[in-house]
Amino acid sequence: MKRRDTPQYSIAWIEGVANVPKSEWDALAQPLETPFFEWDWLHDLEASGSATARAGWLPCHLIVRRDRDLVAAAPLYLKSHSYGEFVFDHQFADLAYRLGVEYYPKLLGMSPFTPAEGYRFLIAEGEDEAEMTGIMVKAIDSFCDRNNVSGCHFLYVDPAWQPILEQQQFVKWLHHSYIWQNQGFQSFDDYLKIFNANQRRNIKRERKAVTKAELQVKPVAGEDIPKSFFPQMYRFYANTCDKFGWWGSKYLTKQFFEQLYHNYRHRVVFLAAFDESDDRHPCGMSFCLTKGDRLYGRYWGSDREIDCLHFDVCYYSPIEWGIANGIQTFDPGAGGRHKKRRGFPATPNYSYHRFYNPQLHKILPPYLHKVNEMEQQQIEAINSELPFAKKD
Repeated sequence: MKRRDTPQYSIAWIEGVANVPKSEWDALAQPLETPFFEWDWLHDLEASGSATARAGWLPCHLIVRRDRDLVAAAPLYLKSHSYGEFVFDHQFADLAYRLGVEYYPKLLGMSPFTPAEGYRFLIAEGEDEAEMTGIMVKAIDSFCDRNNVSGCHFLYVDPAWQPILEQQQFVKWLHHSYIWQNQGFQSFDDYLKIFNANQRRNIKRERKAVTKAELQVKPVAGEDIPKSFFPQMYRFYANTCDKFGWWGSKYLTKQFFEQLYHNYRHRVVFLAAFDESDDRHPCGMSFCLTKGDRLYGRYWGSDREIDCLHFDVCYYSPIEWGIANGIQTFDPGAGGRHKKRRGFPATPNYSYHRFYNPQLHKILPPYLHKVNEMEQQQIEAINSELPFAKKD
């Protein structure tokens, strides 16, 4: 009987995706439903100065090879703060401070500044996913122990990967996003039919406000996007962030947006608002990404205050484009005050956590169990108040 050799894996920590050939990384990332772990997106974040040690996002990716073949990778960052994550663990840091424990640095798994579900280890087809995850978690445990890292945190985790993390004894924390689901809509009018009469009137009124301002909103996607749109989008993004002062979350550089034109515009959709007298220079835009049957809203802005333009370019026009292009789910980004009234139900998502400090490990898991119960109640309460038409 021929003996079956045990695969020999080598593990390495790298300081950026640039240390892995694009073709190798994307062989693992391209099959995912999310676009946010593809080489070009992560490289643009790192090379543009947006996700760097200076910004508090030190790339610290884990890769696994079998012989020379890349068989797994984990996009990871050492964080010296909790900004740009949109999972608010500042209370954990405050608890650590009160206990005399150093909370930072912490190890974080997510696509920087991107609160969109889909994080997981990138594992080659044919590998045993549970076994490979175990190998990588063991390497993470060792790394965190050697470097006095307080905890490891995976945010916006892919639902299909969650059972494996639970087998690895990670603690889950329930959150919610606002996600639009295509219910077999064939047109924007079909989408309107799900609402009660009052909300249908409100949506029509909001879209008419944009028309009355003598604006036309047009989708511009992929190879049709002019190069000038990308620096213009940065200006809109920066203006929007500046309006909110300290809370503006201006994390991305101009270089990040400009690089997208050359290497990632095949994933980009702009919903651009034009004055009737100028069909070349948008006065407002939203910036979305798409992959497969998914659409993601990221940023928006305008050069002046225009009634209801935000609602149109961030919600209604992306939905209209999505219906026409076979989109099944639309994640419009962080926040929810405006979204729930426009057909975006509160939808559960989970982060997963491991605390290496004994005191945090003892206190936080039971606390999160209680938080999860309250969060589930909140999700149910939000969705009970959605302005949908009553079903017979």
